[in-house]
Amino acid sequence: MIQVNQVWKQYDDNIVLERLNKTVDEGEFVTLVGASGCGKSTFLNMLLGTEQPSKGEILLDGKPIPNEAGSDRGIVFQQYSVFPHMTVLENVMATCGFQRPGITGYLFGSGRSAAREAAESILEQVGLSQALKKYPHELSGGMRQRLALAQALLGKPRILLLDESFGALDPGIRSDMHDLVLNLWSEHKLTVFMVTHDLKEGFYLGTRLWVFDKLRHDPQAPQRYGAVITYDLPVGHMDQTTYQQIDDHLRPIPAQAG
Repeated sequence: MIQVNQVWKQYDDNIVLERLNKTVDEGEFVTLVGASGCGKSTFLNMLLGTEQPSKGEILLDGKPIPNEAGSDRGIVFQQYSVFPHMTVLENVMATCGFQRPGITGYLFGSGRSAAREAAESILEQVGLSQALKKYPHELSGGMRQRLALAQALLGKPRILLLDESFGALDPGIRSDMHDLVLNLWSEHKLTVFMVTHDLKEGFYLGTRLWVFDKLRHDPQAPQRYGAVITYDLPVGHMDQTTYQQIDDHLRPIPAQAG
């Protein structure tokens, strides 16, 4: 489904990613981990189409990913975007409107009825059927992320992109969101890419784990080299030694003052 062919990404003299070569089958769930600033979110944005490779190509079904976001790719960020003056139901219905041709996105007649039905259905799937009339400021963090998932899934995407979506949630709520995402992944037959800083989360969710890291370093020019994918591991088949090596590298122990 996805082919990443010799992809590089740089901004002026700053090389963020280099020499990426991967294939992903439809229905896989890939988690991406790595140190801050190593290009995980940049890679996600290239899948979304809002960023383009500086070299190489990313193909979807054998064709280059369009240079713009599309309904076949839904994304959920850690910082969600909603209209504060609209209810939960109205926010999701507005997403329907923006997916239709035209400038305003307004819905009328049968179009509005269909949008309401679709919005109510997806909100029930994400567990917000009792919060249709609530406003964003009345929602907990977990409920807001459920709303963001509903908006992302409304267009029936084939690919779901999660960018640190659960990083700000309390552990208990995060666990509930994990269960929800796994259920939605199975039910909607999604292909999922999820960025996380939590290695345990990366190994709990999905089918594959990618570790982004810089293998080449130049102390005189730290931006000269970009990150590559240093590990591509099947989830659930990790020996403790390798896990500890990755964890220690992602969270190095500060040197003790002597």
